[in-house]
Amino acid sequence: MNRHLLSAADLSVADVASILDLAEEMSLVQSRPVKKLPALRGRTIVNLFFEDSTRTRSSFELAGKWLSADVINISAKGSSVSKGESLRDTVLTVAAMGVDAMVIRHMASGAPLQASQWVDAHVVNAGDGTHEHPTQALLDAFSMRRHFLGQDPDFDWADKTVAVVGDLTHSRVARSNVLLLQTLGARVVLVAPPTLLPSGVDSWPAEVSTDLDEVVGAADVLMMLRVQRERMSGGYFPTPREYTVGYGLTRDRLARMQPGAGICHPGPMNRGLEISADAADSASSLVLDQVAAGVAVRMSVLYHLLGGSDEDGSRSAAPAPARTATPEPAAAATGPSYPGDAP
Repeated sequence: MNRHLLSAADLSVADVASILDLAEEMSLVQSRPVKKLPALRGRTIVNLFFEDSTRTRSSFELAGKWLSADVINISAKGSSVSKGESLRDTVLTVAAMGVDAMVIRHMASGAPLQASQWVDAHVVNAGDGTHEHPTQALLDAFSMRRHFLGQDPDFDWADKTVAVVGDLTHSRVARSNVLLLQTLGARVVLVAPPTLLPSGVDSWPAEVSTDLDEVVGAADVLMMLRVQRERMSGGYFPTPREYTVGYGLTRDRLARMQPGAGICHPGPMNRGLEISADAADSASSLVLDQVAAGVAVRMSVLYHLLGGSDEDGSRSAAPAPARTATPEPAAAATGPSYPGDAP
């Protein structure tokens, strides 16, 4: 794994397998009475969030704290950013305090990449504009892998079809998932109304459809994307009702999914718009599994970047948390450009 995690394209098949396998071990910590491992004791992680977040920020904070790192949260509101300080000055100021890693969410595509060129600390992209969100793609893959393994311990990603449905134009989650799933070998089908297909989408490593009803019965996982109305300045679809009729996971479409298929959603959900309550709360839903996976996967990412790092950048073998109720001590990128992306 590289020094930073900026894009899902930074990860090889071996990197993904290593992160997900360690996340399986890290997930055991969540069921313990005392949720602590000393793996990152003495390390300092700063969460720099320039956009609102609940799941991502909370899970990164828990991930760092459960690994015994010192975690500091900084948001735009209440910081010098609200006084007009630039991203560069904010990042350099924080880095000057001697931090080891920065987890950055920013409204501008490419902001974490820029930050990684200014500082020596490790940088993790926690979502940049409409570009990417690599740790979300990792936790989605973690949740899907668990779902598939529950059906077939010898499953092959190459035999699986994942349909990513909805607001593709504004979705950083879709972009990272396409890259990661392609790396793993899965078939990806992008489904959206023509007005929500990004410019240049035909060159993405995925199939494209504008008809959800043709895809719903063939998908092993339906990943429903949130309609990001806060990013929409024009009429991308006539009415919410018409969007639901054409592209929502309704009760009728839920009934037509193949047996054993899963439902994912990166959250927060617009119930009744892109996903019905029946689908969100069904036995096929992996939504809460995704939320739980977020902490374990981000623990694994932070350990891969910071755990046991020596001066030459090498890393010692990752600790496997003991499978007991009592905690045991543990041993201590530039993504591709997309057609249509703003420069």
